[in-house]
Amino acid sequence: MQFELTEALIDDILFAMEDQEGEFMLDTMEGIVAGGIEGLDFLYNDPNENDEEDNTRYIELPEWDSASGFRLMERFAVSLRNPIVREELSSALNQGRRVFRAFKNALGRYPEAEKLWFSFKKKEMRYEILRWYNGLREEWGLEKVGTEPEDTDDLLLEDFRFRRFNENDFSQAEVLHRQCFEEFEEKLVKDGAGHSVEDIARQTYTPPVNCNASFGMIAESSGGEFSGYILGIIEDQILYIRNLEVKPEYRGLGVGEALLVRFLESLDTDKTDKVLLDLPFWAEGFSRVLTREAFKPYAVRYWLNLRDRSNT
Repeated sequence: MQFELTEALIDDILFAMEDQEGEFMLDTMEGIVAGGIEGLDFLYNDPNENDEEDNTRYIELPEWDSASGFRLMERFAVSLRNPIVREELSSALNQGRRVFRAFKNALGRYPEAEKLWFSFKKKEMRYEILRWYNGLREEWGLEKVGTEPEDTDDLLLEDFRFRRFNENDFSQAEVLHRQCFEEFEEKLVKDGAGHSVEDIARQTYTPPVNCNASFGMIAESSGGEFSGYILGIIEDQILYIRNLEVKPEYRGLGVGEALLVRFLESLDTDKTDKVLLDLPFWAEGFSRVLTREAFKPYAVRYWLNLRDRSNT
């Protein structure tokens, strides 16, 4: 009954698990998946087969049905860091009818998230196969086996192109900056900034500037779409990163971190020896990236609405 779980066999099992129409079992003697749309009649139609041998030769595959698939989609939607895609997928899963089609259609609008889904699904289903196989190995008195998980962020970033910022990129950078600026203003309004919203936002969010002293880099999606950019300016050998902005649909995929890391690696230490970056309060989570890149905090800026203070 013992068999080796090869990559080819894993792929065949994955295919069978997702096929809700056919019936399949694993032929442990041949090391293949047997059955299909025609079912498992071959198990009973061959008078030359030994019944006792059949009981050990053919075993059931890991259990996987539509409910398992739905739970997997739910886990993926919850795990997404991009709020736009997460909300669309959650809405598709909550509509009650044809959720699989709605989920697929929603993902189709975000190619990078779709690739992340395929990687996530394959990894999770491989884990189920490995868990099933290790259960068998335990019955055989053998040690469990394991595999290294794939780094889905690295797989995603392979689809992005990073290049130097040039003057032809400014129009798209300005459009993205305006969008990010408006988002920041909305967050300030929710926090009670009142009529000071625009002043506070302008002090924190500076527009991209086209000048010879500027340095920057952009990210483009696999389809060539402007996805994000980083832009800095050098003054007295200090490079101040004025902008690090990513389109909403591409957030949560590691694009911002990749832009920062690649940009830092491209700098000439003979021209600049320090880098400064202001981090908006709502992007505080990005501080973990800065810490990994050896940034250190040197100031924290707070704002106060005196009306709020008088009401406490």
